[in-house]
Amino acid sequence: MRVVAGTHRGRVLKAPKGEQTRPTSDRVREALFSILGEAVVQASVLDLFAGSGALGIEALSRGAANATFVDNAHTAIAAIGDNLEALGLVGEVLRIPALRALACTPVADRQYDLVFIDPPYRLASALGPELSVALKPVLSHSARVVTESDRRDPLALELPLQLERRYGDTLIRIHGAR
Repeated sequence: MRVVAGTHRGRVLKAPKGEQTRPTSDRVREALFSILGEAVVQASVLDLFAGSGALGIEALSRGAANATFVDNAHTAIAAIGDNLEALGLVGEVLRIPALRALACTPVADRQYDLVFIDPPYRLASALGPELSVALKPVLSHSARVVTESDRRDPLALELPLQLERRYGDTLIRIHGAR
């Protein structure tokens, strides 16, 4: 797994050991960031269920202003920290469940322009209603929320759907804040 583009293009990223984390493929990240384009530049980014941190790190590499990484797994937090350090990037890394993070300082005290949500596929469909409510206070007026889930059991947010793309079994949805 590598950073696809930007100032850290081609740099290798570590993935957490074990089978709990399913990193977003380079192909899907490349397609996603092509769609997002300039919306990434100077964005405040929140990467929920961050895993390796690849989505938030890709955003930083492409010019995002800052990134907050949230995951509950110790192995994920360690991989994110290692990846940020290896690339010389700064990001806030929080070990806390995603839904709880949305209600707690420092996440709840900020507004984000770009939010990535990539939960374990087996949990995705059940998270939609709670995430929809919990996200609203932290979204900037023009925020985009990107979800990744299995196309057969998608994560459905109650936010305006702007775009949907399938890449094999992976479903990417981009929602607006309002």
